[in-house]
Amino acid sequence: MIREGRRMSLRQQLRLTVMLALPAMLAQLSSIAMQYIDAAMVGHLGAEASASIGLVSATLWLFWGTCSAITSGFSVQIAHRVGAGDFEGARHVLRQGLSGSLLFGFMAMVIGLSIAPGLPHWLGGTGGVCRPATVYFLVFVLALPLLTLNYMGGAALRCAGNMKVPSLISTLMCVLDCVFNALLIFPSRDLSLCGLTLTVPGAGLGVLGAALGTVLAEAVSAALMLYYLCVRQPGLRLWGRRGSFRLTKGVVSKAVRISAPMGLEHIVICGAQIAVTVIVAPLGMYAIAANGFAVVAESLCYMPGYGIGDAATTLTGQSLGAGRRDLVRRFAYISVALGMVVMSVMGVLMWLGAPWVMALLSPVAEIQSMGVGILRIEAWAEPMFAASIVAYGAFVGVGHTVVPAMMNFGSIWLVRVPLSAVLVSGMGLDGVWLAMCVELMFRGSIFLLRLRSDKWIPSVSPAG
Repeated sequence: MIREGRRMSLRQQLRLTVMLALPAMLAQLSSIAMQYIDAAMVGHLGAEASASIGLVSATLWLFWGTCSAITSGFSVQIAHRVGAGDFEGARHVLRQGLSGSLLFGFMAMVIGLSIAPGLPHWLGGTGGVCRPATVYFLVFVLALPLLTLNYMGGAALRCAGNMKVPSLISTLMCVLDCVFNALLIFPSRDLSLCGLTLTVPGAGLGVLGAALGTVLAEAVSAALMLYYLCVRQPGLRLWGRRGSFRLTKGVVSKAVRISAPMGLEHIVICGAQIAVTVIVAPLGMYAIAANGFAVVAESLCYMPGYGIGDAATTLTGQSLGAGRRDLVRRFAYISVALGMVVMSVMGVLMWLGAPWVMALLSPVAEIQSMGVGILRIEAWAEPMFAASIVAYGAFVGVGHTVVPAMMNFGSIWLVRVPLSAVLVSGMGLDGVWLAMCVELMFRGSIFLLRLRSDKWIPSVSPAG
């Protein structure tokens, strides 16, 4: 209906948004479930192992977010061409997206390998925390080329309107992560079941096993994602169709214009998260572990927002490609409203369930107590956090990334980081998370103002 210019009622628009958002939310929740699995399993190894992961997690998110931003530069162009009915052009962009993603993944890997030995020390790590933190970080950066291809495959499928396959593959990845982690983190052990004693094999690799288990699950996911995209996906299937994977100036330059602000934004945000980690580090091992676990726990609230944001990117991108500016605006408003409702509910559930979640992630009473307090502070920010996440997804769909990146930069560096530095001295870890709560409310407000202005909607279709 979008491509053919047919009229869509509000009910049809809402139904389409929900249909695309639900599987995208499932994919994001599967990703979060993997983080919960890693955190919970490593948490039972003790506070030192938990702190080693928490110390480098923000830096890993920096690499992951930047790699994801690179793929967005190509996937948004795919959405525009699909919306315009230009499937040959979409395949042309896809081939270059695969080449560009692989190249960037290798570049990111080299950078990660160069900083890995000193990173935990630079972040304020001490004692036995540094070595396992380095090992954990190294395993993930070695897998960056593969992970970037996985991002590209999933983004291309979603921008073509296929939310189900990436969601199913993400769910499978979560199951595999659980299995691989159980085999690699813990040593062989006996389990009693209905009066029978079973010996469960295990490698006993600890923190290293957690990293290897997740990477192996991601490898299977990437293989399945690329197979479906290149062999099965209607309109984008490359198998049996000749074409060049060589990068061209037109596609790459447009990808850079879209991705560069997004990549810079991820660097800025994760840089601020790293700065906050440095602020937290002097509070001690328990505070580092509680901060890391709370970040994982809170992601259960906001990842549905990112799923709805993915749906918003697809809907606004295809609508713009079809020349339907009216639908661009309406889908953006519907998506943002849906995101705020969903994340408000998740915030309430997090406030109520914080003790249970922290008990799941760590058996250490001190870590649980700190984590519950800061999660309940953050829960108040979820509705406005949703506004910024989903509005950003809508902006990305039309290629409007420069101004939102500047808004994120100003919000996090001019509000969160200075306020954290001020409040930590008197309030400890609670002060750091109060600063985060205030900043997220401010960020959501400015994104809603930008959304309402309509200045972000281009006057002409970028496809063709």
